[in-house]
Amino acid sequence: MIALLLGLCAAAGCGVRSEGRAVPETGPSPEASARTVERAEAVQAFELLGQLDDAWRDRDCAAVDQLTAWAENTLGGRACEATRNGRPAPTRQEYADPEFFLPAPAGEDRWFAALAREPRPAYFLFVHEDGRWRLAAGPIPAEGDGAPEPTGGAVPSDDPSTGVKARLVPQRYLTYLTDPAGVSGVSFPKGDVAAELLAELGRRPETVRPDRLGTDVRLLVGPQRALLLPAGGALVIHALEIEYRQRPGPGRSSLAHPIYGRDDLRGFTGSVKAPELTGTEIVLLVTEVTGKGKTSTVAARRGLASLTAD
Repeated sequence: MIALLLGLCAAAGCGVRSEGRAVPETGPSPEASARTVERAEAVQAFELLGQLDDAWRDRDCAAVDQLTAWAENTLGGRACEATRNGRPAPTRQEYADPEFFLPAPAGEDRWFAALAREPRPAYFLFVHEDGRWRLAAGPIPAEGDGAPEPTGGAVPSDDPSTGVKARLVPQRYLTYLTDPAGVSGVSFPKGDVAAELLAELGRRPETVRPDRLGTDVRLLVGPQRALLLPAGGALVIHALEIEYRQRPGPGRSSLAHPIYGRDDLRGFTGSVKAPELTGTEIVLLVTEVTGKGKTSTVAARRGLASLTAD
């Protein structure tokens, strides 16, 4: 499953660098910045997905930067530059039939979440920054055939209506993934994305021997949001950052088993060989937390954000 999450990008041909496209403004006037996000405005912002697809196809990294924020901006920075060195650009299906979850006005903090049901359920988070709407996270495809049905509005994960349990969801992942012995007591269901990721983190160093592989898991600081569920539950949208550091084994000057493929190496570093590697991956997550505090991953996506040959 985790391997499939890494394989969301499809191959695309080499393109010519664009001089930059004009990205239309989609936000309200500064005077209206504190008003409620209306559905019509959310519909218009959702159409940015098509513009973002065009920008990726044309390798227009300036437009990718203007159309994204938070996790998607991190995933679109050096990764977009890497497509100009032949790394396949990401492609995605055209999402439709969205349902919008609009928060109450909260000063200048304007955002909304969406659940697109076609061609398969996927979650999105949009934020209003620097005078325009931007995609902060998405698509985050639902695991399995369905997606939990939010029944309430969209709120920050630390909103009192979600209780403490929603605010602590990202920290539960961090504790779980950095505690292979399980002494913390944090657990996830068998087959959950988090459980499979923990297994991978423990297994991966053995697969690259004699190379040495170190990992560091961190929270991706940003706008964690929640969608209210029945019986006091919530869906929490958040993200993790995983850094891999691969070094040659004793007596070696090069890596025996690079953890990333030739397209990634060439795109990010300009060469298919590297004496050492440091790669950073972003894991986007939608987590269901029940009214009783039980957590499980309902949607996930994973991508390589940066790769350097140290």
